[in-house]
Amino acid sequence: MENLKINHGAIWVGVVVLFALGFVWYGPLFGEQWMEFVGLTMADAENMDGAMGIWISNVVSSVASMYLLAWLFSKIGINTGFKGALLGLVIAFVLIFLTTMVNNMFAQAPYGLAWIIGGFSMVGFTINGFILGAWTKKR
Repeated sequence: MENLKINHGAIWVGVVVLFALGFVWYGPLFGEQWMEFVGLTMADAENMDGAMGIWISNVVSSVASMYLLAWLFSKIGINTGFKGALLGLVIAFVLIFLTTMVNNMFAQAPYGLAWIIGGFSMVGFTINGFILGAWTKKR
């Protein structure tokens, strides 16, 4: 197994990719459906209390998840884009999508909401898994 190290540049590119994907995902692709499912109007979204805290949490969460994924990839020797994308998809499906689906079922939230939230994670982790797997650094 190769002795890989964390590629900080790939992580930060991945964080930017997550934000770009989020703007598209929760904007033109599924923004209206998501707002309907969570009971928001555009005016509510634009005038949300605590928006700064939400964005800070979003940045911290994105950076932390990317560093964890990069650390895991370096430990188990993920060194191709395909392997990274596949493992990213599996991790997001098992740890995020399925958990979101069950939580939403208990909360009586709309079924489609889990698909929007979980779908974002699966696509984001797959793309970023590809980036981290393809853009490796050796010790």
